[in-house]
Amino acid sequence: MMREIMTRYGREGLGFFWLVAEPLIFCLGVLIMWHFLKPPYEHGILLGPFVMTGYMCLLLIRHMIGQSVGAVPANTGLLYHRAIKLPHIFATRIILEFFGATIAFFFIYVLLLVLRQVDPPSNWLLLYGGWFLMGGMAAGVGLIAGGLAMLSDQFERLVGFISYALIPISGAFMMTSFLPPSAREIYKWVPFPHATEMVRASVFGEFVETHYNPMYGLLWVGIFNFVGLLIINAAKDRIEIE
Repeated sequence: MMREIMTRYGREGLGFFWLVAEPLIFCLGVLIMWHFLKPPYEHGILLGPFVMTGYMCLLLIRHMIGQSVGAVPANTGLLYHRAIKLPHIFATRIILEFFGATIAFFFIYVLLLVLRQVDPPSNWLLLYGGWFLMGGMAAGVGLIAGGLAMLSDQFERLVGFISYALIPISGAFMMTSFLPPSAREIYKWVPFPHATEMVRASVFGEFVETHYNPMYGLLWVGIFNFVGLLIINAAKDRIEIE
């Protein structure tokens, strides 16, 4: 992990700070843009915490995918050492991305607290549960993306499209309660909004309608990670170690 930090961010300048600064800058940029383009409330929900809870969850998935796709090409030489395996390389990037996004989430939350845009979490267990649930799903999707990138050089070109496709299905800028009942039941089959809604349920409290099933999200954590490890195992023979 220390090697990954040094090779990605260097020993000089801001260095490791960029691990936190990158998601922090993205989220603050979206918050500022929406502040000027949108009314203070959306569906009776204050804009600042709505954007913070949704966009940070979306960034967590997108960064996990982006870093996992390039994990093996950037660290192929490490596989020369017998003690280092493919899961170690992916785990390093996944842990670092989760750590950076978590700290960025904390800083933005504190900022909105100071600005009196949000209250302290009404349920800490829901906040931690939703955030770690999203982290688990993001890790699994990252493993799948990294494995597919090992199988096909063309897959990397699809990463941008996948990142945009995640916007409507991640629950970042839409809550399940915004949908009509018929569409709501279909939307609940998508796993990502369950984690996002758990985070929002903690931040907004009982006065905002949320829909989530932690066990359903946990099931998909297992599915995504299991499938991802299977794909990586199938693709390991395609790696050429110099």
